[in-house]
Amino acid sequence: MRRSTVSTVLVAGLLVAGCGTEPGDTTSTSTPPATVRPATGSASTPTGTAGPFNPTDIAWLQLTVAMAERLLPVLDSVPARTKDPAWRRLADQIAATRRADLARAHRLLAEAAAPTTNPHEGHDMPGMVTAEQLTALRAATGEPFHRLLAEHLRAHLAQSVRVATAARRNGGQPATVALAADVVRADSADLERLDDLVATRTSDDAQPA
Repeated sequence: MRRSTVSTVLVAGLLVAGCGTEPGDTTSTSTPPATVRPATGSASTPTGTAGPFNPTDIAWLQLTVAMAERLLPVLDSVPARTKDPAWRRLADQIAATRRADLARAHRLLAEAAAPTTNPHEGHDMPGMVTAEQLTALRAATGEPFHRLLAEHLRAHLAQSVRVATAARRNGGQPATVALAADVVRADSADLERLDDLVATRTSDDAQPA
């Protein structure tokens, strides 16, 4: 089986492990993902300084890069679209985490001698903001912007937790598994912060004038 075909199969496995949903889905992350089984006898396992990479490692790292690169323009749009300091702080925090994760994923892919091209370029997958959604977000301000931002952040973070959980369970390279565990922990915490912020703002709006 060719590497491109293997990548497609493995990414599909990661997605099946945690989604089966559309990008805007807000399903809870409490359901354990199904097991991801790397395709047998179908891809090489390059060895880095911290151990061998299996196909699941590579597929998840590539997906992590693609998802982060889709989310960062959303986060970068926040200062121009809202004056709410709480939304700005949350966006800054998530952006800092995404950039750190992106740098780690790029380093690991380089260590694995994986292709530098993005195999998900142009693909609208769960957890990824589409070009049309980004255009709508950049045209909104105030409360409509907050609603759209919350929707996209929740979809991204929930999907990120799902696939990272699958990678943590089925990855083989220690540094990749460690990154997956960090993503699960950080993104779960950010989901809680997002939900708390939305609940607080909803409560504030419900208060009588």
